[in-house]
Amino acid sequence: MYLKKICICMMAISLACTACKKKQAEPETPAPNVIEKPQLTVENGRFTPEVMWGLGKMGGSAVSPDGKHIAYTVTYYSMEQNKGNAELYVMNIDGSDVKRLTTSEENESCPQWLDAENIAFLRGQQIMRMHLPSQKEHCMGTFGQAVEEFRFSPDGKRIVYTACLPVKRLQQVDKLYEGLDKTTGRINEDLMYRHWDGWVDEYPHIFLADIDTNLTINTQKVTDVLEGQAYECPMRPWGGLEQVAWSPDGSKIAYTCRKKTGKDYALSTNSDIYLYDIASKQTSNLSEGMMGYDQNPVFSHDGSMIAWESMEHDGYESDKTRLMVYCFDTKEHKDYTENFDYGVGNIRFNANDAEIFAVVMYRGTQEVFAFNLKDGAIRQVTKGIHDINGFEICGEQLIAQEVSMSHPTELFAYPLNGTESEGKQLTAINTEALSQCRMGKTEARWIKTTDNKDMLVWVIYPYDYDSSKTYPALLFCEGGPQSMVSQFWSTRWNFQVMSGAGYFVIAPNRRGCPGFGTAWCEEISGDYGGLCMKDYMQATDVIAKEMPQIDINRIGACGASFGAYSIYWLAGHNYGAKGYNEGRRFKAFLAHNGMFNFEQQCLETEEYWFTNWDLGGPYWEKNAKTAHSYANSPHLFVDKWNTPICVIHSEYDYRIVASQGMAAYNAAKLRGLEARYLYFPDESHWVLKPQNSLLWHRNFIDWFDRWLK
Repeated sequence: MYLKKICICMMAISLACTACKKKQAEPETPAPNVIEKPQLTVENGRFTPEVMWGLGKMGGSAVSPDGKHIAYTVTYYSMEQNKGNAELYVMNIDGSDVKRLTTSEENESCPQWLDAENIAFLRGQQIMRMHLPSQKEHCMGTFGQAVEEFRFSPDGKRIVYTACLPVKRLQQVDKLYEGLDKTTGRINEDLMYRHWDGWVDEYPHIFLADIDTNLTINTQKVTDVLEGQAYECPMRPWGGLEQVAWSPDGSKIAYTCRKKTGKDYALSTNSDIYLYDIASKQTSNLSEGMMGYDQNPVFSHDGSMIAWESMEHDGYESDKTRLMVYCFDTKEHKDYTENFDYGVGNIRFNANDAEIFAVVMYRGTQEVFAFNLKDGAIRQVTKGIHDINGFEICGEQLIAQEVSMSHPTELFAYPLNGTESEGKQLTAINTEALSQCRMGKTEARWIKTTDNKDMLVWVIYPYDYDSSKTYPALLFCEGGPQSMVSQFWSTRWNFQVMSGAGYFVIAPNRRGCPGFGTAWCEEISGDYGGLCMKDYMQATDVIAKEMPQIDINRIGACGASFGAYSIYWLAGHNYGAKGYNEGRRFKAFLAHNGMFNFEQQCLETEEYWFTNWDLGGPYWEKNAKTAHSYANSPHLFVDKWNTPICVIHSEYDYRIVASQGMAAYNAAKLRGLEARYLYFPDESHWVLKPQNSLLWHRNFIDWFDRWLK
């Protein structure tokens, strides 16, 4: 239920062509508010929240058409300014000769190559072009609205970009606003009036524009591919231009769209792959009759096939993601993952269209696999203690964005024809800073569950680990609920910050986590208080028993979203555990943006397909699944709460609204428990602002230190 945050455009579209000012890439005197790479000094090798926010964050990357260079962006953050600033870099394909290309107060993003010598990128409302040999900038076009992303056609003669259109009020409602230009009231007569972290006042569309011979975008003549259709393209909240693809000859565009609004949208995940012919402006549906999410199309190089990610069931957002391939000649689909029990993402055809490469969530990591289109053979290309979040194919190698629990994203190279290969690191954005840190060891442990299944538990050691000492530990409860505990790096749940604070971390891939087969993932739906909760308690008991360095009476538990629901549920079942003082397995809890009252949650959330699938429907539908689901609502077990708890919630979380956290905190105080409430009026399901995040982490460490140290 929580992933990455996307930028929502806040301006209505009004195309304008205005003069572009040329700028030098390297001004002699940088602007005073440019955020530069900080000079970090790490004390005693301890990785702290302050060190974490001093690291650079890699953004988008792109390989040049000749395969000789990689352009990418890096963001550094200022606590004083409470924001970050992204700049553009370029390096040779082997990682050598790194050059910074921009120095500005504005963010540079979405690097794209026009040709081997020209890089384009977004800056504010402009698409800029830099001639790499001279490093001179030129403006390709200025837009009267925020452009989110763009892609050039294969021949470089057109551009597709995303921007937003305003939602129009119904005529009878619009009349009520006459003369009331200062009112803040909102009138709604349908569902999906707000989504995830924003009010649905606009929706994105994809637009086409020509590029003149002087490499200027004709912003006065633009085509709205979905003109007159009030549907999202790309889809909110996660979708970007990975949901759109150019045909190799540039004559067509394939795009993802869920052509629904209001209540229909709130109840369905049925999106489709549409093919738009630029010359005729005709659209056809390539996935008609496929009822789940169909998204992220990719053309073969010869244009004879198109592949996309496909889910089977409508309303199940965490269904297995199949690799679907459509042949234009036969007009037939084929599922290349029919006998493969894992989902795919970030699909790419290789140069001769013989194989499709994809990122697969696989047993606690994210790896690249190759699917042979002739014989159906599948091979694992990469292997390591890491997550590969995306990649490009460049000649005979993959250029991958790789991350782990011990380092944020860097670029790595892998041989294309390798099998379970280890990568070669290309970038070193944070190598110098991290070399000063003593990172906690990450260890994979497989344990038996209460029903004798195998479960992967990641164990992260304290940074100052000494086998002759004992340490407190934290059970980490994953969100989702269908989300894998992989080798992720986060500025919220950062295991190295916990390690640096002197804690063991126990992070189980309990029931419901993908990457361990379809059956394992599906066992959580309709059973939130069942096997997944037993998995948490079993992981805690087994790891604490196997590792005498963990003080069994100094264990806490934490989590967000479904993880915070888990905390509330565990708080109501934290008694009678054998071998623990007072029978309490956990001595302190921390819950961030979690579900506390299921009946309340059912009517407060926005994506109702989630409630329907995972809980069985609204609480008034009396059936076995809903009866079991709502009987496991944490608020029903508050009378058993006996442990200090910290509750954190944010106002702009529209998936799980702030009243859930407030109710949980109030219940704890009314029960006479030690409790703390941290509330953010300007954050969403995540905590993204640097100073808010730093407060979040300081509070996290302070709370657990108080009760576990």
